[in-house]
Amino acid sequence: MAERRSVAADVVGSKPTSRPNQPLKMPPTARIFAGTSGWAYPTWKPGFYPAGVSAKKFLGYYASQLNSVEVNYTFRTLPTQKQLEGWIADVHAQSPTFRFSFKAPQRITHFSRLVDCDMQLADLFAALAPAAAAGALGLILFQLPPNFKADLPRLQAFLGAPVFRSANAAPIAFEFRNQSWFTEETYAILCEHNAALCIAETDDLQTPEIHTAATHACFRLRRAGGYEPDEIASFAQRFQALAVARDIYVYFKHEDDPTGALNAQAFLRALASPTE
Repeated sequence: MAERRSVAADVVGSKPTSRPNQPLKMPPTARIFAGTSGWAYPTWKPGFYPAGVSAKKFLGYYASQLNSVEVNYTFRTLPTQKQLEGWIADVHAQSPTFRFSFKAPQRITHFSRLVDCDMQLADLFAALAPAAAAGALGLILFQLPPNFKADLPRLQAFLGAPVFRSANAAPIAFEFRNQSWFTEETYAILCEHNAALCIAETDDLQTPEIHTAATHACFRLRRAGGYEPDEIASFAQRFQALAVARDIYVYFKHEDDPTGALNAQAFLRALASPTE
């Protein structure tokens, strides 16, 4: 049913990898989307953003270097149509294939805890409709709180919501932060609904690498201190093999320093120039 492999098996260092800030050139058929969880960080100057780039130009520059972003803003507030269309215009000026992934609102994952969420889900998908229409919608991440223990009937009921049965539904992923979820029963439910198990690596918890969705996979690489060049090269090789069968979304940790952005930049450049 699923492939098992530990992300940790390939990660042992902690230094960022940087390259000259030339525009990203990816093959048009690439199925790998990588970035960080946010872009509005003035402290990324001058390591990632050039000193002369204003905050209003951050997203456009980000899109010239990386081809996806995980938007944590939606964890607390849904974007307006005007706001989302502005983001899309900023990135498409640089990269017509750029994709936004979105973290599901906390009122779904933390307050309602997946119970009676049909209206909240409908509101979420409606708010993200401009991104879907523009071909800029990546995946939606449902990140559960650490104290949310496995409840398989609740997960099954949640995934039965009408919005997930739509032919145009966005791909989804679940990040479980309580080890009780890491069971064959959980993976079977995710497989049934083509929902990805988010393969997350932090200093405190390692998600098993189980691929439960046929069309997409999600990696959140959150180890403090970042990743070494040889680790970045290993990720590029592994994820390129996975991308033969599915879209791959890879998000490095966002911090006040630009380590995650530089890691993501190096990762995409390794894909574009595998012999370098």
